[in-house]
Amino acid sequence: MISSIHDFQRPFFIGIAGSGMSAIAQYLQGSGKTVSGSDRFFKENEYNETREKLETAGISCFQQDGKGITEMTDLVVASTAVEDTVIEMQKAKQLNIPVIRRSELLALIAASKKTIAVGGTSGKSTTSAMLFDILEHAGMKPGIISGAGLVSLINKGLIGNARVGGSDWLVIEADESDGSIVQYKSEIGLLLNIDKDHKEIDVLMDVFTVFRNNSKRFVVNRSHPLAAKLSTDINNDFSLQPTQPAGYTATDFVQQGLTISFRINGTPFSMNLLGRHNMENALGATAVAAQIGVPLEVCAEALKKYEGIYRRNQVLGNKNGVWVIDDFAHNPVKCAAAIAACQPVAPKVIAWFQPHGYGPTKFLRNDFVHEISAVLRPSDEIWMSEIFYAGGTAVKDISANDLIQDLRAKGSNAFFVEDRNELLNAIRPHLTDNCVLLLMGARDPSLEQFGKIIYDKLTGPNEA
Repeated sequence: MISSIHDFQRPFFIGIAGSGMSAIAQYLQGSGKTVSGSDRFFKENEYNETREKLETAGISCFQQDGKGITEMTDLVVASTAVEDTVIEMQKAKQLNIPVIRRSELLALIAASKKTIAVGGTSGKSTTSAMLFDILEHAGMKPGIISGAGLVSLINKGLIGNARVGGSDWLVIEADESDGSIVQYKSEIGLLLNIDKDHKEIDVLMDVFTVFRNNSKRFVVNRSHPLAAKLSTDINNDFSLQPTQPAGYTATDFVQQGLTISFRINGTPFSMNLLGRHNMENALGATAVAAQIGVPLEVCAEALKKYEGIYRRNQVLGNKNGVWVIDDFAHNPVKCAAAIAACQPVAPKVIAWFQPHGYGPTKFLRNDFVHEISAVLRPSDEIWMSEIFYAGGTAVKDISANDLIQDLRAKGSNAFFVEDRNELLNAIRPHLTDNCVLLLMGARDPSLEQFGKIIYDKLTGPNEA
């Protein structure tokens, strides 16, 4: 029976290359555990950057063939995507090794610290990173377990999605998509927003209500009507709307190119980021930090140096007037926000999106069409490639082209290019010498490399 992080010493992670799994693995290794793991993306004589960074951190990595699990292994950790038929799950059963899910292990870690859990359907990774940077700048030595790599940590040669702190403070993402958020009993719970994503709204409201009830202190975004319903103390909350007063408010938003500026309770802030949604994320992080003793001026100093996180409005560069920006956006609200954030940068945005999962795409079809068509300007374009299929028994009864046809029916400039490898050739005639090429998508681990390939091969609108 595993009831504490002190009940094991040699955990093995199945699917260790995943962002959520690798974060916990690194955290435990840094905490003194002897960690190992496997992943289906680890192949013999084939380079894998994540594997290299995990091994540099002292974590032993194996192919997913069962050889990494031995009699010395005292815990096996599996994500919800790992089925009981996987050979390593079978071996753990044969050796009577306890098996727990990633979310259960994160809950045990959270229980051992003064945890700040960041929840909501959008903005969790960014807000977690901002809050970590603020607390770090304030000398509070926090730890972090995130779903995305912080650029400040990546630049040190790390994967960047985890770090063991030097205090009891720990910042984590609290994921609602698999329901694991209800397991965390946090010192402070932060709720950014509630939008239809993996689940219907009524289900999400139930999940986030449990999240609130399990938090000693709770902070919500009163600008978001559904989140506001779960408020416990208006003085703890934050808001962008004058009609929704709160303890912390943001005003005077300005975006100039790739930078934003605003004020929080009158204190000036500026950041090298795009979009009002990032002001909202910064406001949430600041509201939490201020309540545990960090002055607003210190928050502003920290965020002025914020370097961002991986694939969240990540600017890859500019070639011949074309800005290339890579983003993790994958639900309707996130895609619309990513497009809107790019619009002040140039008079034309060409957005490309690769949906993931046939079930989720079908579930959100109408929402995608509504949100994207509403945000596009007459000069903007939306392109899609076929839905990313990760395997399994999904029914392939929808295509990304169905969304494109719906968008065209609403008057949007919408285009389908089934094979994303044909994207650059297809959009080349549409590029101008002053536009943004926005790449959006999630879950597909090759998207990171795809963005780099697009940027490397990009030439100007009039070049071959």
